[in-house]
Amino acid sequence: MLVDLVVVAFWAMLPAYVPNNAAVLAGGGAPIDGGRTMGGRRLLGDGKTWRGTAIGTLAGVLLALGLNVLAPVVVRVTGFEVPVFPLAAAFGLAFGAMLGDIAASFLKRRTGRERGAPFPGVDQLDFVAGALACAAVLDFGWFQTTFTLPVLGVVIVLTPVLHVLTNVIAYVLGLKDEPY
Repeated sequence: MLVDLVVVAFWAMLPAYVPNNAAVLAGGGAPIDGGRTMGGRRLLGDGKTWRGTAIGTLAGVLLALGLNVLAPVVVRVTGFEVPVFPLAAAFGLAFGAMLGDIAASFLKRRTGRERGAPFPGVDQLDFVAGALACAAVLDFGWFQTTFTLPVLGVVIVLTPVLHVLTNVIAYVLGLKDEPY
């Protein structure tokens, strides 16, 4: 039962887990805030760009569509009933993950944290909150069926562990300046 929950939670969140990583790899370009400040601090900073947001969202949506193709094979081979992503839900998860990260950047600047500075709790779950909120708004039926309370519980526990692990890997590979 627990393995089923972990598999469903991980599968359902993959389109939200990938966008921020894709944005880091393919980002750059014009910052969303255009260099604007509030209270003497940047609104978001140079790390939040239009290109990164678009590419991250596209990567998440394409991944969801790819998972839809693989879902019947996964069910047949493993017996795990993994969700299939309607386009609205796929977009909600991917774009919502980007929005959650952007909102966290705004909070970081307002609290005086610099780009890359740790913000425990927020760093690990910002994109999850954005992804789940957007998916719920864009396809509530799918959201309600997929993200049951047990699945949400696994997402909340699993995500910080995956976040730390992927950040350490990115740091070791030289893709990040800090391992958090």
